[in-house]
Amino acid sequence: MKLSVSDLTAGYGKAQVLFGLGLEVAEGELVALLGANGAGKTTTLRTVSGLLKPWTGRVALDGQSLLGVSAARRAQMGLGHVPEGRQLFPLMSVEENLLLGAAFLAWSSKTSELQRIYALFPRLAERRLQMAGTLSGGEQQMLAIGRALMGKPRILMVDEPSLGLSPKLAEEVLSTLAQVKAEGMGVLLVEQNVALSLEVADRGYVVEHGRVVLSGSAKELSSDQGVQKAYLAL
Repeated sequence: MKLSVSDLTAGYGKAQVLFGLGLEVAEGELVALLGANGAGKTTTLRTVSGLLKPWTGRVALDGQSLLGVSAARRAQMGLGHVPEGRQLFPLMSVEENLLLGAAFLAWSSKTSELQRIYALFPRLAERRLQMAGTLSGGEQQMLAIGRALMGKPRILMVDEPSLGLSPKLAEEVLSTLAQVKAEGMGVLLVEQNVALSLEVADRGYVVEHGRVVLSGSAKELSSDQGVQKAYLAL
């Protein structure tokens, strides 16, 4: 499966945020979406997942247009989204939050996916009956990722997974994303820790003011002087 975005424009009210943005993510690769705060990264993910209606442009999965397709239907088609801020249900248990991510699956599939997520995140298995709001920040991020994975996506979009986490936990979370990528899933990663994201990414796009201004392999972006100066403090 391939996610293709082209000539995407979008915004809020009369405020335009995206100006002809384009990108691609295929299964089995991890793509980093880089840029300063306010560059349009979260708006991109919200528009692709169907939470925000685009003004113009095209979003497609394997060539099939997603324009007019609901966010719920996009999830069923294989597009997962881990939003910024996790957005868990704090008064529901870990397991209840996970099951919400698989609402459209048959019960037999839900139980097998639960076991897969618990194997990926053993700490969630230990806390499966604990209220989500009582988890640590790192555990909540694992739960947010696990909930998205419960829907068996083929392309997973993740927004700022290391936000508020210690460096060690941030590395652990991004290592998990690299693991699911290695298993064949496509990952589109928005991450404030640019150095860490480029360590696990295959490719990347740099966004400024809602436009892609640079793209290339992770190695090429890491060695680019503009990227080094703006994001890597080199």
